[in-house]
Amino acid sequence: MPHNRNLHKNGYPMAQLVESYPRLKKFIKNKTDGVQTIQFSDPDAVKALNAALLAHYYQIPNWDIPTGYLCPPIPGRADYIHHIADLLAEGHGNEVPTGKAVRGLDIGTGANLIYPMIGVSEYDWQWVAADIDALSIKSARAIIDSNSSLTSYIEVRKQSNPSNIFSGVVQPGEHYAFCMCNPPFHKSAAEAAKGSARKNYNLNKHSNKRGSSLSQNTITRQLNFAGQSNELWCDGGELKFIQSMIKQSAEFKTQIEWFTCLVSKKEHLNKIKLNLKKASIADSKVINMSQGQKISRFIAWRF
Repeated sequence: MPHNRNLHKNGYPMAQLVESYPRLKKFIKNKTDGVQTIQFSDPDAVKALNAALLAHYYQIPNWDIPTGYLCPPIPGRADYIHHIADLLAEGHGNEVPTGKAVRGLDIGTGANLIYPMIGVSEYDWQWVAADIDALSIKSARAIIDSNSSLTSYIEVRKQSNPSNIFSGVVQPGEHYAFCMCNPPFHKSAAEAAKGSARKNYNLNKHSNKRGSSLSQNTITRQLNFAGQSNELWCDGGELKFIQSMIKQSAEFKTQIEWFTCLVSKKEHLNKIKLNLKKASIADSKVINMSQGQKISRFIAWRF
């Protein structure tokens, strides 16, 4: 089940979404049972739905991303934010801490800036959003500049060294309540292309079933790796990325309270836990999340 504070736990109220974002209307179709939906294998429809959700639920009326860049499943992304809020509440008398005193670091924010936007709207948190891609940085800054509710809450920083995760972004003397990351999980461009083709096939096959959801959205029908390779794949895939993240986190253990990262493949957990044990961390936990039939999780650790 989605998190109990997730605004999308009861589905998509299409009529209300169209009122908030009229451009969504042309993508809406009726299923055989009369329920309104969109074609989730159509990237333009998915982007319009995202823009409508952000306008209706999060008071972000102006959102767009460059063609070919990752269009995130907002319900699942919101769950990650809410579970981090619960994690922080454990150290605050079981009350979720809110306001600018809580600072988050989004590693690999992408062109969509999705985590900081939800975090600002839901909890009034302050953010540093980092990425290695110049166009992603430009897009994220454009989103902030186009929405006055974000301008005093989010700072976007470019990571100039792709080998570094924290160094070059986290400055001396800064403190963060948490960091979060949705790492590229494929090992190569070919593997990413195969995965996206399979996802497209499944979306088209099941487009009229109730189970089709935004968490299964495709990025584009024709992959453009020049624009999105850093979002989809990296050398060694997500396991190598998370192992590197754990190793580098030790240097910033006094500046970041909780380190967290999504883990798409459950079979990686044992190796990740072994790496955490070797890093002499004080505490770690795996937090499971679900959206419909899709099960996901993130790992959290602190020193």
